[in-house]
This record gives sequence, structure tokens and C-alpha cells, in this order.
Amino acid sequence: MDVVGVDLSLTSTGVATPSGTSAVSVASTGVARLVGIRDSVMSLVLSCDNPLVVVEGYSFSSRNSHAHALGELGGVFRVALFEARVPYVDVPPTCRAKFATGKGNAGKSEVVSSVSARTGIVWSGKGAEDMCDAWILQEMGLALLGRARHDWPKENLSALDKIQYQ
Repeated sequence: MDVVGVDLSLTSTGVATPSGTSAVSVASTGVARLVGIRDSVMSLVLSCDNPLVVVEGYSFSSRNSHAHALGELGGVFRVALFEARVPYVDVPPTCRAKFATGKGNAGKSEVVSSVSARTGIVWSGKGAEDMCDAWILQEMGLALLGRARHDWPKENLSALDKIQYQ
């Protein structure tokens, strides 16, 4: 089973597959953007062997003007996974941050810094934070399966306790 991490975003969706980590962006807007992101990410997912997708869940505290559109993207993507019979796990944003840093309220830059310090992976350039988040989600899925690539402190691993995985 290949674990795929996905951090959905309207501007730069992070995707981590066994082949590597990338950021998907499309130039269109509206529904065409949703379809473009869905199709690009699903192509990466379906290129994997028996994929399990670990996707960042909704941030219910979002108050920006893109919150509804991001919710639409999440729905479109989850329907595509369902239709392709690809299992997925939703990870709350606070669990992703806690797994990465030991703190559920860590900001994006703190997450990137913490992961870089622990793993030696340098995240930089356009889409770096989104790719890092996707990598963390992938690592969380691997940890759920007992196949983590890195040793994580007990406090960080406790973030997995709040994830519904069948």
C-alpha cells in the first residue's frame, strides 16, 4: 500500500507520493480550478500502487474569503476518491501540527522549521509549506501503518490518537 499525503489548497496543493513531493497549481478560476486541481492530484494518486490518501481536514476556524471555495475543493476531491474507490483518512490541521512539532497550535513556519530540524529535509521555494504539510500527512499515514520513516517523540505520536482510521 502506497501512502499519499495531500494538503489541499486553491493556489498550491501539496502532494507527497512515494515518488516525491510536489505542489500542484492551476491558472484557471472557479469550477475550472476545482476540476484542474482534482484531476492533477487524482492523476498522482492513481499512479500509486493501492493508494491510501491522508488528506488534511477542514479548518473550521478559517475566516478568509476563500473558505467556501476551499470547502468545495475538499468535497470535489473526496468525491473523486470515493468514486475511484481510494480509501482516505482525514487529519485535522491541529493533529498535523502536533505530529510535526509537538504543539497543535504551531504555525506554518514553525512546522516547516521543526520538520527540517528533525529530518534534514529543506523546504524552500514556491509551495514549500504545502509540500511540507503533504509530507507530514504522508508520514502520519505511514506511522499509522507502523512504517514511519523517522523516529517521532511520544508527544508527537499522540496526534495519531485523534485520527479515525479503519
